[in-house]
This record gives sequence, structure tokens and C-alpha cells, in this order.
Amino acid sequence: MKIGLYFGSFNPIHIGHLAIANYMAEYSDLDQIWFVVSPQNPFKQKSSLLSDYHRLELVNRSIENYTKLKASNIEFGLPKPSYTIDTLTYLKEKFPANEFSLIVGSDNLKSFSKWKNYELILQNHDLYVYPRPGFKDEEVQLEGNIHLVNAPLMEISSSFIREAIKNKKEIPYFMPKAAYRYLKEMHFYEK
Repeated sequence: MKIGLYFGSFNPIHIGHLAIANYMAEYSDLDQIWFVVSPQNPFKQKSSLLSDYHRLELVNRSIENYTKLKASNIEFGLPKPSYTIDTLTYLKEKFPANEFSLIVGSDNLKSFSKWKNYELILQNHDLYVYPRPGFKDEEVQLEGNIHLVNAPLMEISSSFIREAIKNKKEIPYFMPKAAYRYLKEMHFYEK
């Protein structure tokens, strides 16, 4: 099975994440998309993160009725901060019959050469790159199995959602209904 790994903090997950995953599941050769909920991205501050399990629950509630999408807590038990190459190595050992690819936003390509062992990632895994605002195809300076995907351009962000909730805005259409209900019940991001 060919699995696309969509790494992120998903703090919180929103319709943009889901639209991209849905597009990849239906318009690429990937059989499944796994949302890999990252405990801590080495490039992000931890202070604004919800707990790992709350973010995983938000993802699970968002995708519960679509079999091509799965939530993964695989990084919860790995050393922190999480590095993609270490997670890929672990997954290949745990699921040797599967082929793992990465799904990344085009904004990640500029800093991809700073990722731990990025050359090994490019040698051994496909990269599916979805567009981000302002990206131009000619900016790709990497060698490897890189697939630029013509997915819809999403300009929604988790930081927008966190800020809106903090400012007491009602934004139920920016997240799946079940995830938004959970977020409201738990009073996440209100302070």
C-alpha cells in the first residue's frame, strides 16, 4: 500500500488540511493519507500547542467517516523533538510492506535542505508538494521524486482559528463539525 504521510501539529486541524488530504487521496496514486500528529515540530514553539491527545482527538473526529484518511500517533512514543527521517525509519521497520511518501506544502521546500538527513528522505521517498500562496514551481531546487500537485490553494491557517477563538469569534465552517464541537466543549484557545 502506498501511504502519504501528512505531518503537522494540527493545532487545530481545519478544512484546509482536510481538503488537501482529500485531494491527495482522490487525485494521486496514494492509497491512504495518514495525518501524523507531531508532538513538537523542531521549528515551532511548543507554548501554543494543545496536548498531543487533544490534537489527535480533533483529527480523529474530523476524519471518522472517510476510510482513505487515518490519524496517527506514531510520533508520540518517539524521541522529541520529532525528526521526519527518524519517523520514516521507524514506520518502514514497523510496516515493511507499505511504501511511505511525504505530503508537504510548497513553503517547506525552501527550508527542506535544513531537515535532518534530507538527502536520505529524497532518495528513498516521494514528496507530494501542494501549493501555498506565492509559490512558483521554478523555486524547487531539490533533486528527487518530487511531485508538484495541482491541489486547491488553501489560505486558511490554524493560527487564524486560534486567534479568532481567542477573540470570541464564531467560526464553525472553518473546521469539521465534530472537531469544532469538541473544541468548543473543551474551551480550547479561549485564553
